[in-house]
Amino acid sequence: MGTVAAHELRKSFGEVQALDGVTLDVPDGSFFVVLGPSGAGKTTTLRAIAGLERLDGGTVHLDGRDATADTPAARDLAMVFQSYALYPRKTAYENIASPLRARRASSGEIKEAVQKVSELLHIERLLERRSSQMSGGEQQRVALARALVRRPRAFLMDEPLTNLDLKLRVEMRTELTRIHRSLGGTFVYVTNDQVEALSMADQVAVLREGKVQQVGTPTEVYERPANQWVAGFVGSPRISLLACHAEGDRLVGAQGWSLPRPRWTTAEDGRPLMLGLRAEDLSVETRSEASLPGELYGFEPLGDRTVVDVKVGEEMVKVKARPSVTGTPGEQLAVAVDLDRAHLFDAGTGLALSEAGR
Repeated sequence: MGTVAAHELRKSFGEVQALDGVTLDVPDGSFFVVLGPSGAGKTTTLRAIAGLERLDGGTVHLDGRDATADTPAARDLAMVFQSYALYPRKTAYENIASPLRARRASSGEIKEAVQKVSELLHIERLLERRSSQMSGGEQQRVALARALVRRPRAFLMDEPLTNLDLKLRVEMRTELTRIHRSLGGTFVYVTNDQVEALSMADQVAVLREGKVQQVGTPTEVYERPANQWVAGFVGSPRISLLACHAEGDRLVGAQGWSLPRPRWTTAEDGRPLMLGLRAEDLSVETRSEASLPGELYGFEPLGDRTVVDVKVGEEMVKVKARPSVTGTPGEQLAVAVDLDRAHLFDAGTGLALSEAGR
C-alpha cells in the first residue's frame, strides 16, 4: 500500500474549471474521503489521480514518486465505481478473478486470493452466481472484491454506495470500515453524503467548485469549519446563521437580539459577522443567560428527536429537542444558546474567526 499526493491539480472542460488548484495529501493506510456537492470536482479529482484525465496542470505522486506521466495501469490503483460494471455473462468468481487472470496468475494463486477476499466480504455463497442473480448490495460486494483481490497501491472509490437503498448503505458503511481495518490499505473515497464522510473517514477533504475548502478529521470539519460554506454544508439539520456585529461585550443581531460576546472571539466592534448555531447546541427546554427571543414556527418529528423551527426576527433557527416537546405555533419562547460551541464568521469573506482561545 502507499501514499497518494495530488498537488495543484487543474482541469477545465471548455469554460468550466473543474479543478482549480486541488491539493490533497493522503497518508499511507488512511481512509481519506473527498466530500462535496455535485459539480464540486470530486470524480474529476479521482480520475486525475487514477490517470484517466489529462491534467492542465499539477502533479500526482504515488509513494513519493512523480507518477503524473504514468499510464493508469502503471499507477497500480484499483477503482470502484458508482455503477458496479460486472461482466454479466461471468460468475462472481470469474468477475473477481479477472484482474488476476490479466496478470497471468496461476490457477492456485487465483483460487486462494478469491477465497480470501470472498470470506472477507462474506460472499462465499455468491461465487457461482451471475450478476442477474444478485441483488444490488451483492453486486456491490462482488465489485469491491474484484478491486480488493488485486492488492493495489491504493483503492479509489467513486460514490460506490449511491445505488443502494438506505438500509444497505448503512450496512456497507460498516463493512467498508471493517474491510479497511482488516486490510490496512489506503482508501480514497468520493461522496456527496456527509454521513458517509463523517462516519467512515480518518481525514475529510471538502471540495467546492474545484477548490479545497478544508482538510481535517471529521470532528475538526464539523466542530471547527474553516468557513461559512463548510459549516452550512456539513451537518444535519443545517447550521443556523444570524447576521450580527460585536459591540463591547455583546453580540448584537441585525434583528435586534443581543447575546454575550463569546469569550474566545476577538472580533472588533462594528465588524459585520455571521453567528453560526448548530441545532444540538440550542434548547427550547432549558433557560440560559444567553438566549434568543423567538416565535415557535413548527415541529419536524424525526422519531428519536424533534427539530423545532423558531423564528428569530426574520431568520429561522432549528433546535434539536426531545420527541415529547410541545408548543403552539406563534407562541413566544426563548432559545438557550451554548456560546462555547457557537461559530463566528466574517460576513464579507465567510472565513471563520480565530478560535484559539477555546
